[in-house]
Amino acid sequence: MITRLRELVLRESPTRDKCACDQLCEHLANVFGALGGRIEIHRQASAGNHLQADFAGERGKPVLLLGHFDTVYTLGTLEKMPWAERDGRIYGPGIFDMKAGIVQMIFAVSALQRVMGELPRPVKIWLVSDEEEGSVSSREMTETLAKQCAAVLVCEPSGPGGALKTARKGVGAFTLKVTGKAAHSGLDFQKGHSAILELAHQIQAVSRLTDLNRGLTLNVGVVRGGTRTNVVPAEAVAELDVRISRKTDGAEIERRVRELRPVNPNCKLEIAGGINRPPLERTAEVAALFDLAKSIASELGFDLHETAVGGGSDGNFTAAVGVPTLDGLGAVGDGAHAEHEHVIAAELPRRAALLAGLIQRVE
Repeated sequence: MITRLRELVLRESPTRDKCACDQLCEHLANVFGALGGRIEIHRQASAGNHLQADFAGERGKPVLLLGHFDTVYTLGTLEKMPWAERDGRIYGPGIFDMKAGIVQMIFAVSALQRVMGELPRPVKIWLVSDEEEGSVSSREMTETLAKQCAAVLVCEPSGPGGALKTARKGVGAFTLKVTGKAAHSGLDFQKGHSAILELAHQIQAVSRLTDLNRGLTLNVGVVRGGTRTNVVPAEAVAELDVRISRKTDGAEIERRVRELRPVNPNCKLEIAGGINRPPLERTAEVAALFDLAKSIASELGFDLHETAVGGGSDGNFTAAVGVPTLDGLGAVGDGAHAEHEHVIAAELPRRAALLAGLIQRVE
């Protein structure tokens, strides 16, 4: 497993580098094709290509193994974050999020084939190249494939201590643009209408929409405005991140943001954006999947816990279309998107065995 993982990590695949993503997609197509998967590469004009591998099985509806092979790191990151093995941990860009999860998919399928002769049920594997930047080109196909399956098993990184993710927040993004009127701040101050001052009012209004008891947060993360200190600013922009725990909160928060009105009637407010990734909610079906995983883990000799997280994945999409989805089945480690990103080597076969058990026993 470590040898296979090294192959993937050394093939850098930044989301915005189509050539690099396409090369890794071809490599993975060869790997899954050698296992007997029927390969289809979904070619994209600008984003990287996406990979679908379909495996026949004895009976029943397929399960979907879901993941992505793009990373947040720019090409050449290996020079400052080289592959390294020490103290039972393996380091490298994208190793935790989520190339180790892909390796676990490979070995789960391979193990079932070797032990049982053929897979106990059909398996679909769907690996995309644009998850780290919103899954714009892959979302429709993700939802289509999920609807054909009994369950979706997401091999994104685990939570703390190897916990599975039974709830994820939904994600939204808004841009608030204010247009005022420029004027010389010394000669004609009163003739100007400050876009920055107006935006400050709007930031306060947006912040009051946060409701921690509902798991609803709005964060103004980027602010731009003005040209010179002696000019009353005519334009200002704020970029806003939204997180929701419940699907029903999405429409409400979109409505409330769009209902914002200028405090200064001489300023104009333009609002763009919305909820782009619905939440993965802990439904009874999700809980049942976790209980099954916990039982399998116990048979394998280890404890398994669950957690809810604020970040989203493509599992949010599959859960939102009503397909039971269990997330966080990937590697155990830490440091996603950071220089200390790593996985715990000894956990790789255990997690692959857990995945194999779920493929076999999901109803």
